[in-house]
Amino acid sequence: MNTQNLRDNYPKLIGYMERAGYSATYIIKVRREINHILSRADSNGWTSYKDIYQEYANKSTSRSYLRNILNCLGIIERFDNRGQYPDGRHRQQIIKRGLYHLLLPEFKAVVDCYRASESRRNKKATTIICEASHGASFLYALQHKGINTFGAITEADVLSVFIGEDDTLRRSCSYKKDIAAVLKACIRENPEYSEFTRILAYLPELREHRKNIQYLKPDETDQIKQALENEYSRLSLRDRAVGSLVLYTGLRCCDIAGLKVNDIDWEKELICIKQQKTGAPLELPLSVIVGNAVYDYLVSKRPETECEFIFISENRPYGRLLSGSIGNISDKIMKAANIRQNAGDSKGFHMFRHRVATELLGGGVPQPVISKALGHTSPDSLEAYLSADFKHLKECALSIERFPVPEGVFAHE
Repeated sequence: MNTQNLRDNYPKLIGYMERAGYSATYIIKVRREINHILSRADSNGWTSYKDIYQEYANKSTSRSYLRNILNCLGIIERFDNRGQYPDGRHRQQIIKRGLYHLLLPEFKAVVDCYRASESRRNKKATTIICEASHGASFLYALQHKGINTFGAITEADVLSVFIGEDDTLRRSCSYKKDIAAVLKACIRENPEYSEFTRILAYLPELREHRKNIQYLKPDETDQIKQALENEYSRLSLRDRAVGSLVLYTGLRCCDIAGLKVNDIDWEKELICIKQQKTGAPLELPLSVIVGNAVYDYLVSKRPETECEFIFISENRPYGRLLSGSIGNISDKIMKAANIRQNAGDSKGFHMFRHRVATELLGGGVPQPVISKALGHTSPDSLEAYLSADFKHLKECALSIERFPVPEGVFAHE
């Protein structure tokens, strides 16, 4: 591994980070890692930055520690190999994400065949990504067992992916469906994969389970509204604007992260976006509450930057917030509202989105209209919210007046 370029030019990287406003602690971490690389590259026999990371991975299992190391190495690698300075947006390219890249060529070809087939059938891109990812993990699990040809796959091998040695279920019904989708697409696409019908038959029969969805109760919603409206709630104007958007519009975190200044039509009072998840256009009314919250943030607290996205980081270097960072704001709002602070309590923004759906359902709004407002491409996507539509569920209740009930059953203490 040639370190001469890094040795000669790393002061430029450190100087840039200092001018860009990176924290002193983070700069120290990057500088320490550079010194580590320069002092040990020759003796350790590293040939790439991937080798450096792998040495750390062999010594530690801490995900947070390895993630920090990977971030530092990513900054150094981009500067060293491509002459690029950090901008807060580009991720490291030292290791590729996902198990697909670890597959044997024969197994990779299956995933490639599936992707090509379903793309031609115009299946939703996010669905293809999910099913391809599960297909790769299934094939990698078989490969990890020493299987390198499809003819060597047995029923016991397939079942071992789903059921552990202690007979516990390791994979869900939805995972099995994704594997089946990959295999069926290949069978349909290429006659060479006709033997996959045998592997399909090996997939176990699994029941689909739905978890009970936690929902916001009316008093919790009131407390959230108070926290968002209270200027002394310790929530920044940015976080209050994000919270108001989700609470009153039900926008997904990815769509809020992708919201640009030009996506808001202030004159027509509309939010017009192309959805990140589905790629479909979505137009929503801009209410006074939401409009005021976003406007206050843009005018009063948003740092001056050329970034076209509305919601950006509050610390230098200013860059757009990603979906994960948007989701973390939910926890701040829950703390400010003093709700859902017990272990196991659901705190994500999906509850805000769920609230919008159930309020519209309870108000008698037709389901197709609700699906359109929430950006659903399939009417079935609304089914998960029906269980909390208590107003209409009560209308379906049967009277027990004709059945004998012992006296005192419904008596209050």
